[in-house]
Amino acid sequence: MRYFVAVAEERHFGRAAARLHMSQPPLSRAIKQLEADVGALLFTRSSTGVALTAVGTVLLDEARALLDHADHVRARVSAAAGVAALTVGILGDGTDPGVSRLAAVYRRSHPGIDIRIRDADLSDPTCGLRAGLVDVALTRAPFDETALTVRALRADPVGVVLRADDPLARRDRLRLAELNDRRWFQFPQGTDPLWQSYWNGGRPREGPVVRAVQECLHAVLWNGTVGLAPLGHDLPADLAAVPLIDMAPSRVVAVWNEGDSNPLIRSFVRIATAAYRP
Repeated sequence: MRYFVAVAEERHFGRAAARLHMSQPPLSRAIKQLEADVGALLFTRSSTGVALTAVGTVLLDEARALLDHADHVRARVSAAAGVAALTVGILGDGTDPGVSRLAAVYRRSHPGIDIRIRDADLSDPTCGLRAGLVDVALTRAPFDETALTVRALRADPVGVVLRADDPLARRDRLRLAELNDRRWFQFPQGTDPLWQSYWNGGRPREGPVVRAVQECLHAVLWNGTVGLAPLGHDLPADLAAVPLIDMAPSRVVAVWNEGDSNPLIRSFVRIATAAYRP
């Protein structure tokens, strides 16, 4: 069932195999065996990937329910053994509707689990995961993924945040090159270079150092600094966001330490995948 759900969610055998940390041939064999057991095709195959059949769509709902129940059983057993807490790191805006849906479903599924939240600053995109401060993180890529497992949850368009009275704020869209003469906010020394480069539009910039989202907004408001941010979030009245047409989307991801088999994490990630689905 886990193999089937992975292929159904990824819509691609290769990506599903990578997600499951296995090679593609045994995954394909397992799905064919499952189809033989069911007595019907679960996927239609093409050169670009796979799509669920009507039978596969029905099975996906049942499979997710089965896996949630299995993880719930393991979580209760873990709780009885004294392992009843999950620490979640969150980077950025905790008011994201995906977070709210995830919290509601996870509370219902795991009522006996103590969820501890660590609100991370922008200098550590893994929210303290490498330091052992959290079990799983809800954050944004890109960052160094060495020894980590990353699950993409959603991709958001990115815009530039400006003061509302800035002439560029009246534009419908902008390109990164139009901001080359502006000051940008920076992250502290030692911040992941991939993360720093992405939020600086792929090139070195100069500007004030910030650690939190509110500090970024104040840098724009007080100093006229520009910076990038995912679109769709509410801003103060004195600020505006203009879409960037040549900026790669910002990926919301769940991330945990590679090899960590904690059933609470696995259940958390599966619920998060559904909660963040557009």
